Amino acid sequence: MTTAPSTPTDEAPKPPASEPAPAKSARTGLRPLVLRLHFYAGVLVAPFLLVAALTGLLYAASFQAEKIVYDHELTVPVGDRKLPVSEQVAAAREAHPEGTISAVRPSPEADATTRVMLSGIPGVDPGHTLAVFVDPYTAKVRGELEQYGSTGALPLRTWIDEFHRDLHLGEPGRLYSEFAASWLWVIAGGGLVLWFSRRRALRKLRGTSGRRRTLALHGGVGVWAAAGFIFLSATGLTWSTYAGANIGELRTSLGQETPSVSAEAAGEHAGHDAAGGTAGDAAHGVGLDKVLAAARAEGLGDPVEIVPPADEKSAYVVRQIQRSWPEKQDSVAVDPASGEVTDVLRFDDYPVLAKLTRWGIDLHTGNLFGLVNQIALMALALTLILLILWGYRMWWQRGRGSAFGRPIPRGAWQQVPPYVLVPLLAAIAVLGYFVPLLGIPLAAFLAVDIALGEVAHRRGRRTYTGGTAAR
Repeated sequence: MTTAPSTPTDEAPKPPASEPAPAKSARTGLRPLVLRLHFYAGVLVAPFLLVAALTGLLYAASFQAEKIVYDHELTVPVGDRKLPVSEQVAAAREAHPEGTISAVRPSPEADATTRVMLSGIPGVDPGHTLAVFVDPYTAKVRGELEQYGSTGALPLRTWIDEFHRDLHLGEPGRLYSEFAASWLWVIAGGGLVLWFSRRRALRKLRGTSGRRRTLALHGGVGVWAAAGFIFLSATGLTWSTYAGANIGELRTSLGQETPSVSAEAAGEHAGHDAAGGTAGDAAHGVGLDKVLAAARAEGLGDPVEIVPPADEKSAYVVRQIQRSWPEKQDSVAVDPASGEVTDVLRFDDYPVLAKLTRWGIDLHTGNLFGLVNQIALMALALTLILLILWGYRMWWQRGRGSAFGRPIPRGAWQQVPPYVLVPLLAAIAVLGYFVPLLGIPLAAFLAVDIALGEVAHRRGRRTYTGGTAAR
């Protein structure tokens, strides 16, 4: 909910000169402060939110587009019997002997190909892998594509994902998305406070026109979408650069970090008795077929990913990779010498915050509930775009002729009772520490605002809000 300067009725009314000013209450004192914060945050942050919304809309649609664009690589005619995984991997290696096998994803469905991921391929981004797609019934290679991330994003979705995340500017570009996520919940929450503090008659859309109609549209639609915006903001921060690191440290201190299966091979002579292959090779030790059979015996159903041993002392790791509901995230370690399971990790045993983080990220990225999830995300993105446009339109309508309206006056904080203002400032300081791209810009705005107020004061000009002199 952005850029929502309110109608003159939104500003605190000035009491008649003959009457004493009414006693300040928390509700009447907070409203002008929230209005000013909502207005300025909306005006300054809206361009970043607009980019995030547009790119997020594209990303939510990219899942279905990916299935269409790469249909030849992803699907095959259903055959009679799938070949052993080892034969499929051998066919991929024959076609692409370069690089190292980093993982194998056996065909999860009757009409799906097997993916063999190769790392260290010349011309492929070091952070990506080359996915070789193999027909599980004939072992014929159907193509190869660059792949990124744990969800197996292919070039189209990868490009859109990186555009949404960092505008293709690398780590510095991630600051834009973290800045947008840091402020989205503040703007949405402020809009809720403003909407529910208005008189019921002023919320009506029917029979209104001009700025009041735009305000009713902006506020009414924003109220329904606010919960979604707050959720997107919170989950987006969990893997951001600075706030995400602070959240990770907090989870670690609480013992709520995401666990991982132990990849150490069992036995005193681990790695020395493994026949054939070398560490990092899919043919290491007992081989993929026995490793997969051992994982199946532990209840790991499709889709799964097999990661070869990293070195002579490591085990195979087989993990489920289903991010849709119900999630499948169990994993096992298999000794390459004996083919025995040496460690098991169940998703049910994850700490509570680790589960919530996993579900939150998958819901944010459109994985948790599939197409329904993706449609909901697209609807939220479109709603945010409309709210931004309505917000700027209200600002324009508040002005005269061809000019934007005047900004909300200074001094709103002076109307907040001290018993509310002091705890509020303390809470903002704590939030600013954990979410620096909220705290630093807010501190900068306050510094500039105070400086401008001091300049205006020295020139003998003052502004007033609610009948109270303010700099």
